[in-house]
Amino acid sequence: MISTPTRSACSVRDLKKEYVLKGETVRALRGVFFDVPEGDYVAIMGPSGSGKSTLLNMLGCLDKPSSGQLLLGEDDVAKMSDDELAEIRSRRIGFVFQSYNLIQQLTVVENIQVPLFYQGKLGKKESDRCVELAHMVGLAGRLSHRPNQLSGGQQQRVAIARSLVNDPYFILADEPTGNLDSRTTEEILQLFHRLNDEGRTIILVTHEDEVAKRAKRVVRLKDGVVQWDRSNTEESRREAAENAIRNLPVES
Repeated sequence: MISTPTRSACSVRDLKKEYVLKGETVRALRGVFFDVPEGDYVAIMGPSGSGKSTLLNMLGCLDKPSSGQLLLGEDDVAKMSDDELAEIRSRRIGFVFQSYNLIQQLTVVENIQVPLFYQGKLGKKESDRCVELAHMVGLAGRLSHRPNQLSGGQQQRVAIARSLVNDPYFILADEPTGNLDSRTTEEILQLFHRLNDEGRTIILVTHEDEVAKRAKRVVRLKDGVVQWDRSNTEESRREAAENAIRNLPVES
């Protein structure tokens, strides 16, 4: 039986980014290489100044590299215009932010619908899909609530549901548990684990070792290059989850 090669959701080849700051050239990325196959779950880590935030901006099509190749699916976004990048950003990448980035005046379902609204394709089928996503992330009883009526964890669930509406190449999560307590962090990490088990590709940027241990791989940056790229075994991932649950504070 011939196996089918795994396709890449994202492929980075010799990616470089330079800035001119106060007359000095800053080499934020010095030649980054890695692949994210479809269905992978990658944590990107690195100290301040490692190039982590710059790489996040590249992967999210928020900025263009100085040189190198960045493939999202089969699209080389490094060569795209700003308008083309905006199109890719809105349709093919699912963003999850530390601060949730919800619109306070909108309900849970309306916040999930926002990407579709801006694309002008919010019909009944799409609206029903948004309700399904709200149910999937555990918000069935909160459909008409607004962000100020939700906990931090519930708001992040809305953001995760919103990230899925366009069936993206991958979910790009920037410190998604940074504003959450340990119990809610565990709930969100379990949700990411379930989404990945269902075939979703996840790229998660974090500074927390315990969060990174839950991913399938960890890519660590240092001084603008990949310092190492390691796999987490299923056993180590399970052990990290068990330790996290064991160390949760006792509810009063």
